[in-house]
Amino acid sequence: MSTGGGTTAIIAALLANVGIALTKLFAYLLTGSSSMLAESVHSFADSGNQLLLLVGGRRARRHATPEHPFGYGRERYVYAFVVSIVLFSLGGLFALYEAWHKYADPHPIEDWRWVPVAVLLVAIGLESYSFRTAIRESNHVRGDRGWVQFVRTAKAPELPVVLLEDAGALLGLVFALLGVSMTLLTGDGRWDAAGTAMIGLLLVAIAAVLAVEMKSLLLGESATVEHVRAIEAALPGAGVDRIIHMRTMHLGPEELLVAAKIAVPGTSSAAEVADAIDGAERRVRAAVPIARVIYLEPDLYAVPDGASTAGATRTDGADR
Repeated sequence: MSTGGGTTAIIAALLANVGIALTKLFAYLLTGSSSMLAESVHSFADSGNQLLLLVGGRRARRHATPEHPFGYGRERYVYAFVVSIVLFSLGGLFALYEAWHKYADPHPIEDWRWVPVAVLLVAIGLESYSFRTAIRESNHVRGDRGWVQFVRTAKAPELPVVLLEDAGALLGLVFALLGVSMTLLTGDGRWDAAGTAMIGLLLVAIAAVLAVEMKSLLLGESATVEHVRAIEAALPGAGVDRIIHMRTMHLGPEELLVAAKIAVPGTSSAAEVADAIDGAERRVRAAVPIARVIYLEPDLYAVPDGASTAGATRTDGADR
């Protein structure tokens, strides 16, 4: 994924969340609603998360150094993982604490009674705009993948993070609206506490999903199935009989490492083997432009006992 679409979605979410957070905080100061406080902290946390994603994208563009010879592409994964921690601690745990505090000492909303309802309705409109932007940008890169598969298999973290944050924000606003509305109708502040608790549980769940997905990317994921197939088709050619085995790993969202042992004819000279490797590298880069680091080891192919000569012996982690 190009970083451009992700940046557009991040900036849209950042602008929406800053405005929403300030409005919710103002509503909390007027009404004392715990749902409004939890939602304002949630929006401030989301704003900080979007800043983290922008910083991660900028730092990932640094050139490779002797200390980090494969570059800094994974910084985007690191910052996205930090986002999950912030969402869990500052968003989810704070909301759960505030829910417990409000349930222990419930009180109705007595002043500016309908302000939080108006604020939440406006926030739903703004958050819907941010969510629509994230969906539109994601549609440019997700292809025929479903939304769950897109979040699970995307190699660039920004759009999945913003999608989950915006979806969680919209659902959290619905929970807050439910809690505030029931408190206004019944005069029982425990409804407000219940709405706050639902917000907290939602944020903890989203943070857990993000943490699992970002951990997988940090550990190093293989290329997508489509890219693996394209590389397998590109490697054999002049001077290269077959792939003996191959490994791929993402060094960043737009940088792929390919390491393969290839079978060359036993009669090839050193110069012919070098030419064959150079040609194979050119074919792979033409087929998969993000395959920027390629290591090929020439060898003679030996048919394993009981195996057919029709296929190459290969093991490669495809996609999760």
